[in-house]
Amino acid sequence: MQIIFTTEARFEMVEASLYHEGLRPGLGGDFEAEITYYLHSVAAAPELPRLRKGDYRRVNLRRFPYYISYSIEQGAVIILAVGHGARRPEYWIKAKP
Repeated sequence: MQIIFTTEARFEMVEASLYHEGLRPGLGGDFEAEITYYLHSVAAAPELPRLRKGDYRRVNLRRFPYYISYSIEQGAVIILAVGHGARRPEYWIKAKP
């Protein structure tokens, strides 16, 4: 299934990767690798995570305190947010298209 990022979600992912890379060289790459792993998982079985109030689904990263929120629309997975689990965890719902 096709994965499409909203502009905001893409920015969040890049920003988080740069932040982690600044903490320790290579950590940003590790963050991106974990995001990629979960994106492949979501593309393979997008309806597996439960549907949450607000009509979105979410997967939590294992190593990093982040999550990927997404919706399924017209045969594509729309990435709505790559958020930090402890920082306003559902801030993006108000801005959801």
